[in-house]
Amino acid sequence: QVQLVESGGGLVQAGGSLRLSCVISGRTFSSFVMGWFRQAPGNEREFVAAVTWNGGTTYYADSMKGRFTISRDYAKNTGYLQMNSLKPEDTAVYYCAASIALSRWPNIRTSDYNYWGQGTQVTVSS
Repeated sequence: QVQLVESGGGLVQAGGSLRLSCVISGRTFSSFVMGWFRQAPGNEREFVAAVTWNGGTTYYADSMKGRFTISRDYAKNTGYLQMNSLKPEDTAVYYCAASIALSRWPNIRTSDYNYWGQGTQVTVSS
């Protein structure tokens, strides 16, 4: 059974940084895409960034470029989302997800993903 577990969320002041982690376990597939999404109250789940697990190719939503960095540690089965210069509008629950649909790269839709974590809350105060 595939599991994704996020951690690293919390409360931070505007301008601060957080690094989210996502550990994936129980997978039987070697190639996949790990994505990060976020969802603020009353909003749809929004794509943030994605990375190909084997090659490390990355893709970002335009609004995240320059502030957020997605990466992965192949040996630790862990993906990361480094978030800098945080703004109050970045407040949301952040989810990591795994997609085995490699042909859908850059996998920006929630429907591209097969497995989801439970989410971690990020709150940015002004």
